[in-house]
Amino acid sequence: MKYIRSDEEIQSIREACQIAATVLKRLVDSVEEGITTYDLDQLGRKAIEELGAESACHNYRNGDHVFPAYTCLSVNEEIVHGIGTMRRTILAGDVVSIDVVVRYRGFIGDNAHTVLIEPVAEENAALIDATRESLNYAISFARAGNRVGDISNAVERFIKRHNYGIVREFVGHGVGKTMHELPQIPNFGRRGSGSLLKPGMCLAIEPMINLGTGKIDMLEDGWTAVTRDRKPSAHFEHTVLVTNGEPEILTIPKN
Repeated sequence: MKYIRSDEEIQSIREACQIAATVLKRLVDSVEEGITTYDLDQLGRKAIEELGAESACHNYRNGDHVFPAYTCLSVNEEIVHGIGTMRRTILAGDVVSIDVVVRYRGFIGDNAHTVLIEPVAEENAALIDATRESLNYAISFARAGNRVGDISNAVERFIKRHNYGIVREFVGHGVGKTMHELPQIPNFGRRGSGSLLKPGMCLAIEPMINLGTGKIDMLEDGWTAVTRDRKPSAHFEHTVLVTNGEPEILTIPKN
């Protein structure tokens, strides 16, 4: 199975994930009212370069569309793949999702976090808490002998209790030498379905959860996905290693 990683590959992915986690933490600590998403993206670019990696997002091609930014910065109704711009200033009460994907020595590290800007609306805080907790719950199923559907179903069961919308068009994925590898990991599904999980698999698990409907629209830039009802969305992501025991989260900063 090509997405079972060798010990050497796992070490390289672990190093890439530590860089991605460090960059994400810096951006989470830097986002504040008054900063533009362009300036935040440039902070990400500088941090990635400083740590000897490169952005896996920058110049990523999807058909005729080439992603121009170094990180994905999605605000309020933007779900994923938001592009930093001088025209977007972070405002009081905003919901800001930051997704950092780096390539280091040929391997990928991938993680995301959603930040709330004061004053925080109670419904936004509840959405963020549920999304983060659904990720943590889903990770507990990333164990050898389970299947991808057990992870997917864990997110779905957790979120259904809160009546939030689950994004279906974008999914988690395997992590290796390219940004999106097999297996795909939806945030919905049946227990016991999908690929068998084995030690050495590296998985990006990433719930994308909307305050209202799960339906989406795509903006004219060809990248930015937004909620159809324009209510806020949240996004949390970790890269996780399947082991012979407990799952290992590779994108928790060690420093």
